[in-house]
Amino acid sequence: MRIDVISPNALTVLEKRYLKKDKDGRVVETPEEMFWRVARAIAEAERAYDPDVDVEGTADEFYRLMASLDFLPNSPSLMNAGTEVGQLSACFVLPVDDDMTSIFDAVKATALIHQSGGGTGFGFSRLRPGGDLVGSTGGVASGPVSFMRVFDTATDVIKQGGKRRGASMGVLRIDHPDIMDFIACKEEEGTLSNFNVSVAITERFMQALEEDGEYELVNPRTGEVAGKLRAREVFDKIVEGAWRNGEPGIIFLDRMNEFNPTPALGEYESTNPCGEQILLPHESCNLGSINLSKMLTPQGHIDWEKLECTVKTAVHFLDNVITVNKFPLPVIEEATLRTRKIGLGVMGFADMLVQLGIPYDSEEAEAVAEKVMEAINYWSKEASCDLAALRGSFPAFDKSIYARGQLPLPEPLGVASHNQPQCLTDAPPFDWEGLKERIKQQGIRNATTTTIAPTGSISIIASTSSGIEPLFALAYTRRHVLDEDELIQVNPFFERLAQERGFHSAELMREVAQRGGIQGWEEIPADVRRIFVTAHDISPEWHIRMQAAYQRHVDNAVSKTANFPNSATREDIAQAYLLAYQLGCKGLTIYRDGSRQEQVLNRGVTKLAPGKGVLAPRPRPVVTKGATEKIALGCNRTLYVTINEDDEGLCEVFLHMGKSGGCTASQSEAIGRLISLALRSGIETEAIIRQLKGIRCPSPSWHNGGSALSCSDAIAKSIERYTGGRSGNPKERVIVKGMPDISPECPECGAILEPGEACVVCRSCGYSECL
Repeated sequence: MRIDVISPNALTVLEKRYLKKDKDGRVVETPEEMFWRVARAIAEAERAYDPDVDVEGTADEFYRLMASLDFLPNSPSLMNAGTEVGQLSACFVLPVDDDMTSIFDAVKATALIHQSGGGTGFGFSRLRPGGDLVGSTGGVASGPVSFMRVFDTATDVIKQGGKRRGASMGVLRIDHPDIMDFIACKEEEGTLSNFNVSVAITERFMQALEEDGEYELVNPRTGEVAGKLRAREVFDKIVEGAWRNGEPGIIFLDRMNEFNPTPALGEYESTNPCGEQILLPHESCNLGSINLSKMLTPQGHIDWEKLECTVKTAVHFLDNVITVNKFPLPVIEEATLRTRKIGLGVMGFADMLVQLGIPYDSEEAEAVAEKVMEAINYWSKEASCDLAALRGSFPAFDKSIYARGQLPLPEPLGVASHNQPQCLTDAPPFDWEGLKERIKQQGIRNATTTTIAPTGSISIIASTSSGIEPLFALAYTRRHVLDEDELIQVNPFFERLAQERGFHSAELMREVAQRGGIQGWEEIPADVRRIFVTAHDISPEWHIRMQAAYQRHVDNAVSKTANFPNSATREDIAQAYLLAYQLGCKGLTIYRDGSRQEQVLNRGVTKLAPGKGVLAPRPRPVVTKGATEKIALGCNRTLYVTINEDDEGLCEVFLHMGKSGGCTASQSEAIGRLISLALRSGIETEAIIRQLKGIRCPSPSWHNGGSALSCSDAIAKSIERYTGGRSGNPKERVIVKGMPDISPECPECGAILEPGEACVVCRSCGYSECL
């Protein structure tokens, strides 16, 4: 079988991050060879169960599954299968117990996981609160947030798999005494930049919120009540953070544990960085996604037979991944093999809908989501049951809810309450009661089978829409890296329909790329505008309703962003959280348009040039005093930062790096001149630090007990060290805080980044990273 068409963007992503390279960094593998490498490595698991099995036949089946782009596994599997690394899981949750050994064991494990391409989640709720007693030393504890900084700094100097920055999720229970500090921990620019943070909300808190009452805080060290807080005040603080920059998110912890298939093994405390994979401490999970845009017949109907076949082959593939995986630590291997959790999800849902002629924000789409995910969930468990008959159940089966004849799912609402679209009239029936009894008697191979992941990179490889998100834009401009030519790339389904309906033109496509969407555009037929809605055309309510529709048939959780316009109010955010809770979601991520692109604004006393409404710098003094710091950068260069001051304060910064006349040297000289100009114009030192601090480059380094994320970050931290944190009058400062970790522009090609569930992806060149 020949490989399906690989788009230019997909090839860019593959060459940068997935295809094998030689010692000089040259690509030595084609996409076809990559799929064969992965297929053969995963098929090797067959030998563990049947020495006479046709391994090459299984490899051929797996190759077809991927080469058709009907299914792709998570990034570590594509990157590492068949290589020396061999670590294939994307998601890990590590315990953080209330002692130094556990904390720094977790730091070490984090480094190993990020180095091999995985992401980590931590529940910090076991740590004693700040100010609490430390019996071994007689001192006082610094609290969970301070230890999160240790993990954050360690992550700074490690790239995931050497190809992408590490990412972590930090979770704290709403009843922890330090909860207010945790909620505010990412207010300051550059703080905990490698962490997504989520508040673990309990049923008791939600009850107190509904009654406008108080709830108790509990000291995890003693188990005793440590105070009370008014639920509404805490909720408003969470809402304020989400409105400001999307942090913190929320997870409904008790709801997650309600559907824990193995409660005898422990309780859930955290999730992976994007929030969709719930795991017990030390567990890992590998994910994969079915491309729904390819699960259609030539006549434009859902191909249920193909979907069933794809689901069952994908479950076989993902279970094999667990068998051949090289786990980073023995304790992780033991916990993972105990439950053998897999996470099968989807991508291309928005592309499926436009082919079906169904608007994303409609009851018809909601019905399709629920029925398609029910089918995937049912067939995935049927396939897992089939594997159990051949290979045995997961070892903890006897302690699971399955052995009691239960399934870890809420009762579905059913499609009867929706306007059922024509495409569902031939949907097959599903005998859940029969399957439940079969699993009870025969067992099941995997404790969980379904998860909806964000699919940032693999959806580019598959040339389809991301996860269950709506289309982000209908067209965009792709820049060629070498000759700077611009190529308009249009959603293929929109372009095909435009040609069929006779309103296609090159000029119109350029305009669509400029606008991103087509709403309000009278030149385009109204029915077309109704179908091709984008993320920002859809109300937040519909984002949440779609997440809930999928959640009804997903074991774990759903990666989905609720997009809000910049004009959204705090009350809008609050109502979204309450709706997510009411509809049965297990968590929610908010993104208010533009909230992560604002810069720090300062209002201070400045001097104006006589007769002009502009700032004028004070003259450079004849004599200055200062210091020079030598900083080793991650790109194997050395940066010298000279900071001088006069009687009025800091007045100039000189930067020296590389040979005279080089591009890097000229850029560093320009930065130094602009900083000096700003200092002598009365701009607060703190404002300059904030503008530069947190800017990233591909090669961070470790310096002076901390990290240097880039030249700019190193300069900011050098100034900060020199000043000792002193700045202008804080009473005259007005700060509008934004998300420090992301520029709206792609750092590699300059196109606009597409935000998703704790991730960003560039549809122009394929750049992606977790936030």
